[in-house]
Amino acid sequence: VACSRFSILKGVCGAAVREKKMQIVPDVEAFPGHIACSSLSKSEIVIPLLFDAGKKVWAVLDIDSTELEDFSELDGEYLEFFLDLLKRDC
Repeated sequence: VACSRFSILKGVCGAAVREKKMQIVPDVEAFPGHIACSSLSKSEIVIPLLFDAGKKVWAVLDIDSTELEDFSELDGEYLEFFLDLLKRDC
């Protein structure tokens, strides 16, 4: 775990919380305000775990890659499906 707490005003995780939607960043160096938890990170996908009909963010799933442009919309769809399965058990 690189970062367990973060400001919702900065970074990709903060953008996911503010906008309450998935963020796919093909090149983290090009993302304004990116917070580098690892110098090896090149691309990132962050998906908020939403509750109360999408009104509240409970957590975020943040996955980094050492490769540029490593995440697609299809990856996001599968990861959102996985998070939906987790919500059913909460």
